[in-house]
Amino acid sequence: MKPIRTFALALVLGTSAFTAQAANVLVVLSDSDHLDLKDGKVFETGFYLNELMQPIKALTEAGHDITFATPKGTAPTLDKSSVDNMYFGGDEAAMQESIAMLDKLKLTSDSSSPVVSLARVEQIGYDHFDAVYVPGGHAPMQDLLVSPELGKLLADFHAKGSALACHGPIALLSTLPDASAFTTKLETSGSANAEGWIYAGYKMTVISNQEEEIAKGLLNGGKMKFYPQTALEAAGGDFVSNEAPWASNVVTDRELITGQNPASAPAVATELLKRLK
Repeated sequence: MKPIRTFALALVLGTSAFTAQAANVLVVLSDSDHLDLKDGKVFETGFYLNELMQPIKALTEAGHDITFATPKGTAPTLDKSSVDNMYFGGDEAAMQESIAMLDKLKLTSDSSSPVVSLARVEQIGYDHFDAVYVPGGHAPMQDLLVSPELGKLLADFHAKGSALACHGPIALLSTLPDASAFTTKLETSGSANAEGWIYAGYKMTVISNQEEEIAKGLLNGGKMKFYPQTALEAAGGDFVSNEAPWASNVVTDRELITGQNPASAPAVATELLKRLK
């Protein structure tokens, strides 16, 4: 497998600082193209364009090597609603550049995607990678939060004290002793308790309940089973919000870097690059 050295983007885990040589960054995306909602409704989704491509661009321009992975090795899906220049500060040219980069990578191609599975990543060896980045969007709410493969990877990086930057912080729940039981309890009762979470007590951010309420119209009348902020707080995370909805917000605590919303993607990339120097 050859690392991709062309373009990059949203959850980051880093191991050691690099000086003269390029770092190997693992970008983990969701296999899913949808999110199951309440009452049997389904929302078509995937990763957000800017949350992937803005960090990818910054990483590759800095000379770092990128490997893309999903739990099963399935080509990830772009959330079509994220193809909007409002996520690029109204800069249409910047958005078109990200689209061109994504097309060149062939990341979403069923036949030509360079994506590998997390089982293959384990075969390569976690120590091969200096950072892990998990982009945001709704898709991680479908599978990454309960992925045992991802949980094993993140736990390994955590144990080594490696830097973790997360633009899809809900994926951190995969490191719970029983993530599936925890999320099921949240879905059915609206609350849950967790013990033994490796990120308990960490300051972190994620899209806020307030922002989810503002944006719920995107779900076309559907309702999420629970919100990410609620889930991370229930697991033991110390949630830190922005001062105004949709303003950029990045929180760093020990090895963990988290970004709150699409506007936070450039700042997440900046923090990750600092860890890789």
